Amino acid sequence: MGLQAARTANSSTGSVVNANDSVISGVIGGAAVSSYSILNLSNTRVEGTGANSFGLALSGGSANVAADSRIVGVQNGVVFNADPTDTQSSRLILNHSQVESRNGAAILVDVPSISGSTVQIDVNDGSSLVGGNGVILDVRGGAIATMNVDRSTLTGDIVSDSASRTSVVLGDETLLNGRMENVANVTINGTGQWNVTGSSNVGSLEMNGGTVSMHSTIGFYQLNLNSLAGSGGNFELKTDFATGDTDSLNIRDEASGNHKLVVSSSGKDPASGQPITLVRTGGGDAQFSLSDGAVDLGTFRYKLANSGNEWFLDPTTSTVSPGARSILALFNTAIPVWYGDMAPVHTRLGELRSSEGNTGAWGRVYGKKYIVADGSGVGYQQTQQGFSLGADAPLPFGDEQWVIGVLAGQSRSNLNLDYGTSGTINSYYLGTYATWIDRASGYYFDGLLKFNHYRNESNVSLSDGTRTKGHNNTSGIGWESEFGRHIMFSDTSFIEPFARLSAVVIQGDDFSLDNGMEAKGDSARSLLGSVGMRVGRTFNFEKGVSVEPYLKGSWEHEFEENNQVTVNNNVFDNNLSGSRAAWGTGLAVSMSQALQGHAEFDYIKGKNFEQPYGISLGLRYQW
Repeated sequence: MGLQAARTANSSTGSVVNANDSVISGVIGGAAVSSYSILNLSNTRVEGTGANSFGLALSGGSANVAADSRIVGVQNGVVFNADPTDTQSSRLILNHSQVESRNGAAILVDVPSISGSTVQIDVNDGSSLVGGNGVILDVRGGAIATMNVDRSTLTGDIVSDSASRTSVVLGDETLLNGRMENVANVTINGTGQWNVTGSSNVGSLEMNGGTVSMHSTIGFYQLNLNSLAGSGGNFELKTDFATGDTDSLNIRDEASGNHKLVVSSSGKDPASGQPITLVRTGGGDAQFSLSDGAVDLGTFRYKLANSGNEWFLDPTTSTVSPGARSILALFNTAIPVWYGDMAPVHTRLGELRSSEGNTGAWGRVYGKKYIVADGSGVGYQQTQQGFSLGADAPLPFGDEQWVIGVLAGQSRSNLNLDYGTSGTINSYYLGTYATWIDRASGYYFDGLLKFNHYRNESNVSLSDGTRTKGHNNTSGIGWESEFGRHIMFSDTSFIEPFARLSAVVIQGDDFSLDNGMEAKGDSARSLLGSVGMRVGRTFNFEKGVSVEPYLKGSWEHEFEENNQVTVNNNVFDNNLSGSRAAWGTGLAVSMSQALQGHAEFDYIKGKNFEQPYGISLGLRYQW
């Protein structure tokens, strides 16, 4: 034995030993402390070196272990034994120190209850316990033991035989990773957390805040309790929704208090659509709720329901999950983006009808906002910003009635969905356009062909606080034709009735999220017809400066009704069909013979679709 702190035989007079900056070792054990004796260690190593050795034995004595001290044994780190001639209780206090066993439990308590002795263990301030067999506390022989843990992280199991009574208290900033078997009482306070790594049996669990988590384990486990008390507890559970397997909380007797369930989200749908039971109680007035009000299980979000003494995820309360909403929105937005990228071209073609059609180059910046209602399949808000560059010139035949041009541009759209979920669409496009105008009669025809490439990204906030993401690339092509007449009432005023037809096809593609959600979209199509009118007047000033304000209005109708998207084998229809009205105003300014500027604002309102604003600004230089 390396060191003994003993008492005088048959008396209550013990020893006090202070060891600082020392190393103490022995073959049988590093140190032993008898009843009424105290061992104080500071920055000291106590070690048993024999095959069956212990680091420290306490038989009715106390040990204060501090300042990076270490207690090491081959069989056990610390052993609590009974003093056959006294009932004095034992206590171990660890402060920023470690107890380690090479082969067995870090701490072994073997004090028969008939001895009348109890054991108290305090693990504080970053202390640790290391069990060679994965057990950090082993209580047997009918012992009565209490372990208080505060501001420390422990990894390992706590086991107790059926004859013993073990209590564990986890305080603030405490984390326990392990299993508990036959532990009589567990209390978790404040920010304390127990990560359950295997099926466990606990008598009474009291939650004063605190968290019990099964998120980090492999496989599924059941936490069995005799009773649940306290309030404000969090229970983190995981579920394999493809098989119906789940972690669960089973309370044999009464449960009380208000507690939260945090269920791991998944991109996979439940296997059968049947209720998934998370909590069973034997009675009591306990109330359980989901931390986010619902849990994301693949395509849908489910709420928690209660029937009798069971709490379960109810498939009848399902709504579309944020992950599915983000995918549906991304499949839906490509067509509004295609039309949004058209706005600069419309204004450019309008300029050609009010000018001589000379060769020139132009540029536009634009921004739009869209609000799509749930009736379309999924509701969301979208903002779009972009720019276009182009050049055009009259053709050298047909009395310069034909003008042909090319354009290129880029836009970025941001999607804002519920529950902190967002999406991004980057659109890159090339196109060509032509216009014909008979300046004598005012009749005109515009035609455009445009190719878009889209990069779509989704960033989803899930009900359990985690995030998932996904992306894909797709392309689209569309054409547009407009026929109308530019009618001058005088040298300065005009009206311009028109009819327009647009057709767009967006490539169908697969899309998946990191959490396992999978989707496939058919090719998205749009056939949009419009009839409307523009009215305006030109005001001429000195030095060739002119200003042309105008108003425009139109009635539009989307004929395409079926744009199907399949998410985890659930079919949705992204439907933007229906009629809408559009109004707008603009201002064209000619600053010189060569330089012109343009500004426009428009608004659209219709079934399931609203554009609160659309703004474009541009310049053109001609030579």
